Amino acid sequence: MTIPRYTAIKDHIIRRVDTAHWKAGDRVPSENELAAEFSVSRMTARRALQELGEQGILVRTQGLGSFVADARPMSSMLKIQSIDTEIRARGREHSAEVLTLEQTEADHNTAVLLGLDQGAVIYHSVLLHSENGQPLQYEDRYVNPKFGPDYLAQNFTATTPSSYLSAISPLTKADQTIEAVCVNAEVGNVLQISLNEPCLKLNRRTWCKRGIVTIATLIYPGSRFRLGGHLNF
Repeated sequence: MTIPRYTAIKDHIIRRVDTAHWKAGDRVPSENELAAEFSVSRMTARRALQELGEQGILVRTQGLGSFVADARPMSSMLKIQSIDTEIRARGREHSAEVLTLEQTEADHNTAVLLGLDQGAVIYHSVLLHSENGQPLQYEDRYVNPKFGPDYLAQNFTATTPSSYLSAISPLTKADQTIEAVCVNAEVGNVLQISLNEPCLKLNRRTWCKRGIVTIATLIYPGSRFRLGGHLNF
């Protein structure tokens, strides 16, 4: 059975992307260049590029050409959802490892952020979230027990702290900041990255109707993750 010529062009481009011959942001040959290389019509070459664009492998920009898409997962800056929901929406598998789950006392800074007195009892968790087995997010979270009374009894390999807290204390507002950081050896080892790899650090504080529920520090390796969003005006 003869392989359609546009499929052969697609396979050629995909192989070059998969082998990192072409990297994210690289321009791929134009319709005319591909037509000449594969001895096909421009329409056949255009079909190959269009289908790769629809599949998210290429990004096509009118007047500029076709470019290899950035394959790193991207989460929205404009809405908050649980990491497992984001990963599964991409058709991938989420897994979590609980590194810390404890009751502790709030130090001065944590107490201020949670609206509590210094020394107040709070809950603390540290989790590693992975996508298809590759570490993606280091989550360090403090919780006001008033809004998550059974927090320490949860199985956070089956659900996430975000899902549990949203279910019993629905989110009404949030503050978050994003910065570029390099992490210490402990976090770097957990994320399986080198110490000089840039990471994205997201600091988030969320409220329900009755008060501040949680503060969380979320760290992502920059080589594996993006943040983005779309606004209509």
